[in-house]
Amino acid sequence: MTATRLTMRAIEKPWGQTSLPAPFSHLTEGGKRIGEVWFETDDDSQPELMVKYLFTSERLSIQVHPDDWAAQSAGHKRGKDEAWVVLDAKPDSTIALGTTRKVTREELRDAAESGSIENLMHWQPVKQGDAIYSPAGTVHAIGAGLTILEVQQNVDLTYRLYDYGRPRDLHLNRGIAVSNPEPFEIEPLPAETDENVIWTIEGRKFTMTRFLGTVGMYGPIKKKSSAWFIPLSGSGLICGQRFEAGECWLLKKSFELEDIGGCDFIMASPA
Repeated sequence: MTATRLTMRAIEKPWGQTSLPAPFSHLTEGGKRIGEVWFETDDDSQPELMVKYLFTSERLSIQVHPDDWAAQSAGHKRGKDEAWVVLDAKPDSTIALGTTRKVTREELRDAAESGSIENLMHWQPVKQGDAIYSPAGTVHAIGAGLTILEVQQNVDLTYRLYDYGRPRDLHLNRGIAVSNPEPFEIEPLPAETDENVIWTIEGRKFTMTRFLGTVGMYGPIKKKSSAWFIPLSGSGLICGQRFEAGECWLLKKSFELEDIGGCDFIMASPA
């Protein structure tokens, strides 16, 4: 039974926020514009998944990620499926997922070069509590006014197609090649029969389950695999160690949760 608290790393972004909610409020001291908070191991290991928080004040770039085959062909370890849990959202917040209609890659390139890709994207309203699994190849952009928990395959690999005139590099050739420019509808979360489970999303690369804790939980971890424990609110004990909201723990072999009454948390594991 092994539980390791992962190290938090704050990342400044041009679209980030200068005021963050607890327990991240200290990260913006000195006027820093924090857009992402990553959770990492202290060694050179590269676990299959990464957990991060996103804090947006502006729209993120319109972008796409390659799948495993395309990423490995380019020399990377894996591609990038990702999933988002909306923790806070302004009333008009949106996420762009897919295009409003199916288009060719040539049309997608023309739209990216002209800027009309903003209107080609399907900007869909999101609210607190929504959860979305976005497979690699989905053209997307996260909108402004959002606090999001993101679980993703562990690779820092993004192809930007359009960035609203910001002075950052675009990756049109690589991005267009791996894009699936077609509509993408946000699916409703499945109903759960377990009173302690809020929802479960089973993606092609990883699974996420959101729980509302009661007294305790325990269970095994698949052999040669890991799980990620992400407390969103509350506190308790994980394998005998105190945890607090805003942390992320890497679990191996097995786990035991104690004193978790009322704790809102997510467990994620590779598919």
